[in-house]
Amino acid sequence: MSAQSGSPSSLVIHCVIVAGVRTSVRLEPVMWDALRDVAAQEGTTLHALVTRISQQNLASGLTSAIRVYIVKYYRNRLMRELRRSRKNSNRGPSPVIGHENIGGNRAEVAHTD
Repeated sequence: MSAQSGSPSSLVIHCVIVAGVRTSVRLEPVMWDALRDVAAQEGTTLHALVTRISQQNLASGLTSAIRVYIVKYYRNRLMRELRRSRKNSNRGPSPVIGHENIGGNRAEVAHTD
């Protein structure tokens, strides 16, 4: 589909204020949603977040910098969750309840890995 056909990957233009200057940014709808989510999670406005992103020099252009920031933000968040999960799993194996068919009867058993 072309960018003009209204597909979910079409670019959407929004005006944002970056360091007091109004500018237009073209991003996919999913990127706008992610950017708004990040701003809300960080307790800041979309404009303040985009200003902060523009000051970090993550990429050659603002649109690319925003995309890079979003990916890095969610990768860092995922890595924190994975570390937390591993830390919790180091406390010893936790039983996982499953169902096995024993002699034609379904029985609930605890598995430990």
